[in-house]
Amino acid sequence: MSALDLATVARLAEHLEDCELHARDTVKITDGHPGLTLDDAYRVQEEIRRRKVERGARVVGLKAGLTSHAKMKQMNVTSPVFGFLADAFAVPDGGEVKVAELIHPKVEPEIAFVTRAPLRGPGCHVASVLAATDFVVAGLELIDSRYRDFKFDLPSVVADNCSSSRFAVGGRMGRPGDLDLRTLGVVLEKNGETVALAAGAAVLGHPAAAVAALANHLGARGQEIPAGTLILSGGVTEAIPVKPGDHVAVHVQHLGAVSLRFV
Repeated sequence: MSALDLATVARLAEHLEDCELHARDTVKITDGHPGLTLDDAYRVQEEIRRRKVERGARVVGLKAGLTSHAKMKQMNVTSPVFGFLADAFAVPDGGEVKVAELIHPKVEPEIAFVTRAPLRGPGCHVASVLAATDFVVAGLELIDSRYRDFKFDLPSVVADNCSSSRFAVGGRMGRPGDLDLRTLGVVLEKNGETVALAAGAAVLGHPAAAVAALANHLGARGQEIPAGTLILSGGVTEAIPVKPGDHVAVHVQHLGAVSLRFV
C-alpha cells in the first residue's frame, strides 16, 4: 500500500532533480517522510525519469546499486537497488567531467552488459542473462548522492535514482561465452596508482546476477529489460572520491580500460 499521494511524489521528484541539476545537497527525504516505502521511493524515481523524458532526455541504460554483499549487509537489504541512466549522464571514454557540476562525486568500476534479447522476470537467472547478452565492456560510474555527506537510507537513495550522475564505457567488447565473469580481475587507478582491486564475483557472486535481479524487479512491475539495453551491474570495488585534477582509469581483464579526467 502506498503512503504518498501523487502531489507529494511530484514534489519530492522535483526537489531531488533540482538538487541534481544545480549541484545542491539536501537532507534525506525520509527525514520529512519517515514512513516512505520502497515502492513510494521507486515512484519518486519514476517521476524524475518522466520529468527528464518530458524535457527531451533519452534513457540510455539501467543500473544496479548496492550489489556487493558487504554493502547489502551495511544497508540491511537482501537485494540490490535499481536506477536509470539518462543521455546527459554519458561521458565519452577519456572525456572530461566538470566537478563543479557535482556535489561530492565518487567513482566505481563496473562490468557493463549490453543485451541482444529482452529479459523479463520473474525467474530470470544468471544463465538467462548470459544467453541474452550481446557483449560486456569495461565501465566507470560516477555516483553523486544528493544527500548531505553521502548519508542516506534505502528509500531515500532509491528515490534519488540510486545516486546516478555520470558514466563511461570503453575498452574492448567481450562475449560472455568466452569469459568467466566471476574471475575477471578489475583494477581502479587514480592518478596512475592502484586504489582498489577486486574480481567480478564481488558483485553478487556473479555480475550477471545483478542483471537478473534487475529483470526480476522490473518483471514484478510488468516491465522488462529491452534488447539493446546497456546495464551497469554495480560497483566491483568500493567507491573512491575524486576532485579536479584527478585522472581515473578502470582496467578489466580481457576487456581493456576506460578512463575519465576531472576538471
